[in-house]
Formats: sequence, structure tokens, C-alpha cells
Amino acid sequence: MNGVILAAEGGVAADFSAEPVLASVVKAVLIVVFLLTSVLFAIWFERKVVAKMQLRPGPNWHGPKGLLQSLADAMKLLLKEDVNVTRADRVVYLLAPMLSVSASLLVFAVIPFGPTVTIPFTDFSTPAQLTDFPVAVLYILAAASVGVYGIVLGGWSSGSTYPLLGAVRSTAQVISYELAMGLSLVSVFIMAGSMSTSQIVNSQTQIWWFIPLAPAFVVYIISMVGETNRLPFDLPEAEGELVSGYMTEYSSMKFAWFFLAEYINMLNVSAVAVTLFLGGWRAPVPDGFLGDALNTGWLPIVWFLVKVWAVMFFFVWVRGTLLRLRYDQFMIFGWKVLIPVALGWVVVLGGVQWALTVAALPRSTFLYVAAGVVVLVLLPMLFWPEKRRRPEPAEPETIDAFAGGYPVPPLPGQKLPASERFGKEVAGNDR
Repeated sequence: MNGVILAAEGGVAADFSAEPVLASVVKAVLIVVFLLTSVLFAIWFERKVVAKMQLRPGPNWHGPKGLLQSLADAMKLLLKEDVNVTRADRVVYLLAPMLSVSASLLVFAVIPFGPTVTIPFTDFSTPAQLTDFPVAVLYILAAASVGVYGIVLGGWSSGSTYPLLGAVRSTAQVISYELAMGLSLVSVFIMAGSMSTSQIVNSQTQIWWFIPLAPAFVVYIISMVGETNRLPFDLPEAEGELVSGYMTEYSSMKFAWFFLAEYINMLNVSAVAVTLFLGGWRAPVPDGFLGDALNTGWLPIVWFLVKVWAVMFFFVWVRGTLLRLRYDQFMIFGWKVLIPVALGWVVVLGGVQWALTVAALPRSTFLYVAAGVVVLVLLPMLFWPEKRRRPEPAEPETIDAFAGGYPVPPLPGQKLPASERFGKEVAGNDR
């Protein structure tokens, strides 16, 4: 076997120190090709699934079942006239979309597609992962944070008002929901005892973390939709603006770069959800079922891809089901609900882990203490004073609009008399 490559088994992370440079280059190229082809498929997949939900055919002309429609869209953007804004900062204007795409391509470098695999017709074995290190998940969060610069620079460099407003909205949205996402991932670090992606996958041999860490998983799922600017959180463009947010002044391939980054980020957050909460590349059956055949060789890569596209289906399902929120509702939900819930869950989980490991508290005693804490939390709710209801508004005063010789519109708290034509009163706010 060429090189000393250790399998990521038994809680030991894969060793990439002896990985040949050529193998790393080939895997990097394969990851880029995988992401680009997945984006083309994701566009077709989203349009087709939403079409099924809305009882319409969707793309069905180019290629079998419309599979070549995404390729036609890409060629249209490639051949479209490239318009540059006169007032734009030319260097930053061109750099912003490239920065967004470059940051989105970095995440899959530490995502494990599977265990160690052997290349057919050779004796060369290598982990189905580009690289890994002890703080791999922090690297993922850092790469996602760098992508924010592409958004804010794209809106600022355009030299126009609406792109700048869209960039500010989108940047605030991404940063806010990254906080909740990061807090939800802390729960996995506590349970797995590592921030290495391969070790986190190995820690889920008995149970996938989405079951014991259900609150953190729910927070992550909501946060990933908000961070990727997807419905019902697609708020870079406001309801009163017939523009496309920070991408308004971009056209042709520069617009395609932003579009590509959005779909790659969807794949990124889906892969992170699979790796940290859904068992990674492990088969969706109990460990040891049918021996180790389901979790060895090339088959785990299939399990990983199936899980990723299941999460991608959730993205599309949400888009075809929910309505867009108002921006203030969205930000209030992130700062006053998701972040406190995620932070509270981390505190509770940390206390539980300390009680069971450091303090060596028996499980029976721990359950009694937990039940007492729950009672102390719920008891005040039973005796909480009822909120006083607001007094009912007084009956509006009926006025004569023509008393002064000319019509006067009603003021707040006033109403017009009954209409002789329709026989009903006319409220003040209806005029």
C-alpha cells in the first residue's frame, strides 16, 4: 500500500500526514467537480419537486425529464451580455462574487464522504476525505464567515442604494443565524469530545446525535435555512423592492457566481448536518447489522449522498410550503428565540455531562435532581399572575362630515354616519 494511511476507526482520526500530494490534488478536483455537478442537479431537483407540489410539470423539454435544463440556464448566463456598472468600484465589484464562491468551496475539504477506500485494480488505500484536523468544525464556521465578505462587498461596491441595503440586510441575517448555528454545534462537541469531523462520525456508532441532541438539531436546521438566505428567510430583497438585493447590479457570469455560491452553501450546510447529527457516512441501520458490509468499502459514500439529498429535499419542501417572514420578525426570532434556546441547551447539557462524568453522580440521583429542576421551573408558571387585558376601546364617535359646510375626514376615534345608499356605517380607517 502506497503511503501510511490509517483508517478512521475506533475513535482514531484518519492520518493524512503521509498522503501523497497527487492523491490530495485528485481528491480536491473530484470535490470541485462533485459540487459543480451537484449544483446543476440541485437546480433541476428544486424546480421539479416544487412543480410536483404545485401540480405542474416543471422543466420537461431539454433532455429526458428536463435534466439538461440547468445546463441550458448555465449556458444562457455564460453567453449573456456582461454589463459593468459605471459607478462601481471595479476591483471590489469583480472580487466579491469570486470571494463568495471561493469560501463556499472550502467547506467540503474536511467533510468525510466515507471510511478508507481502496482504489479499484490497485492496492492504494486512502480515506474518502480530503483532510481533517482537530478543529475541523471551527474551520467550517470560519469559511462560512469569510463568505459574508462577498455579500457585503458586492452590495457596497455596486455604488447603488438598493444593493447596499440588500447587502446590509443579508449580512446581518447571516451573522445572526451563524451565532445560533455555532451554539447548536457546541452540543455535538460536548458529546463527541472532539471537533474533528471524522471523530464525530466515529462517535455515532451507537446512536446518531440528532436523537439525544434534538433541541440543538432543530436549532441547527432552522439556522441553516436562515444562513443560506432561503425561503422563508430569503430577505436580501425586501417586499417593496423589485430588485435582487446585493446582486442587483450583477449580470451574466458575475451573477452566476453568486447564484453558484448560494447552492454550494446549501450543500455545505446539508453535509455538515449529516456529518454532525445524522451519522455521517454510516448506514441507517444499527451498527453491526449484516456485519460490517454496509459501513465498509464504497457503499458508505452512497449513504452519505442519500442523507445529503434528503436534507436538500427539506430545503425544497420548506420553500414550497412556507411564506416569507417580515425582516423584523425574522431577526427577533433569531436573537430572542434561537440564540437563547441554543445557549440554554448548551448550559443544561454541560451540567448533565459534568454530573455524570466529573461528579460521578448516579443516574438515579441525577434523574431525581433533573425532575426537581423541572418542577421548580414549571411551578412558578402555575401561579404566575394572569396578564391584565387591555381595556376595550371606546365606541367611536359619530360625526357629521358636512357640519362646517365642506367635507372633513374623520379623526381617530370617530366614524361617519350610516350611508343612506348602503345602509351601513363607514369606519374612519376605511376612508
